[in-house]
Amino acid sequence: MRDASLDFLRTLVNTPSPTGHEARGQRVWLDYVTPFANETFSDAYGNCVAVLNKGGSPRLMLAAHADEIAMAVNYINAEGFIYVRKMGGIDPAITKAQRVTIHTRTGPVKGVVGNVAPHLSKQDKDRKPPEIHDLFIDIGVNSAEAAEKLVRIGDPITLNDEFELLRNDLAVARAFDNRIGTFAVAEALRLLSESKIKLEAEICAVSNIQEEVGLFGARQIAYSLKPDAALVVDVTHATDYPTVNKAQHGNVTVGKGPALTHGGCNHPEIVARLEKIAKAKKIPLQHEAMSATSGTDTDVIFWTRGGIPSALISLPNRYMHSPVELVSLKDLEKIPELMAAFAQSIKTGEEFKVKI
Repeated sequence: MRDASLDFLRTLVNTPSPTGHEARGQRVWLDYVTPFANETFSDAYGNCVAVLNKGGSPRLMLAAHADEIAMAVNYINAEGFIYVRKMGGIDPAITKAQRVTIHTRTGPVKGVVGNVAPHLSKQDKDRKPPEIHDLFIDIGVNSAEAAEKLVRIGDPITLNDEFELLRNDLAVARAFDNRIGTFAVAEALRLLSESKIKLEAEICAVSNIQEEVGLFGARQIAYSLKPDAALVVDVTHATDYPTVNKAQHGNVTVGKGPALTHGGCNHPEIVARLEKIAKAKKIPLQHEAMSATSGTDTDVIFWTRGGIPSALISLPNRYMHSPVELVSLKDLEKIPELMAAFAQSIKTGEEFKVKI
């Protein structure tokens, strides 16, 4: 991966972007894509768009969500300990004993999620995994009054784990879900802007908000932009590590390329085009099946208005929704290459329709 792209990825991942509070991460994304676009803008709730070849036809949307799972201040007890509420799919069992930052209106406040030492709990033989309301944060004060001078109910909270290269092309971070998606969309826009191949389609690169709590940003921006087709980028569960049942969850391996999903919201003509392009470009692909939903923004984009032909491209991710999400940067680099080649393949006025 080129140095400038890696620096962008590191900055994007390390910038807190809790769901519903994505503005800081969106600023990083907009600053990066602006040189590659004819125009950029954001909407009322902070969905961000960068447009290339404005006025082209058809309009292709490249979309990914900017938000990460988080917590919020829910209650402060008399001793100044802070109890929390979930914002997305937080796992309370792995959140204990973590260092956190509370993002207040006046600046960051550091804290730790308390954890009872085993010496004090060894008599409890029926210990159960904690619920979210069992977690408490210690910010180093001794009263509710002192805590309330620093934090407010509703302030978002993120874990402090940051981007780190593990070995070879493998990287670890707390929130690759789904900053890898907004990174890939931005990189696809860069590749298209630097290419000598003339674009016929209009490209709308999108970094949308609040996927983790209901796919809300994708609904908003897909309705507003009225794209003719959409490619969505997200992470998917890698199943190449102990205890994961491949018969149940499929066979997806880190390092063997991005994954295409088949069925449901994934338009067969777009999927077929992506497969053809990947073969021509020698981009390795993996494959996943879905039943009712994909669990991604694709689910709401494809039924917006009269139906937007869409497809999901996913990056294999070990240990999703944890502080140690692990991905392959080589896999990641293939996604913008695939999206850019798809965009270049579109002809003026082209429509994607199921053949009857």
